[in-house]
Amino acid sequence: MVTLSARTVSDHVALAEIELCGELMIAASAASGERLSPDRIDEVLDVKVPTECTTVPRQADHRG
Repeated sequence: MVTLSARTVSDHVALAEIELCGELMIAASAASGERLSPDRIDEVLDVKVPTECTTVPRQADHRG
């Protein structure tokens, strides 16, 4: 007998990851080239790329 457990947060995360993988596979199968470009992957995954990146300077960059 199989006992069904209550859905957990990880179930929702796993389903979201599966959906994103599916979107990437669909985009890859429709692509004319051999691989998807990083920009196309970001577009498929709806990643918002900041226009200005803020970075913390490394200590070695502050030579005086």
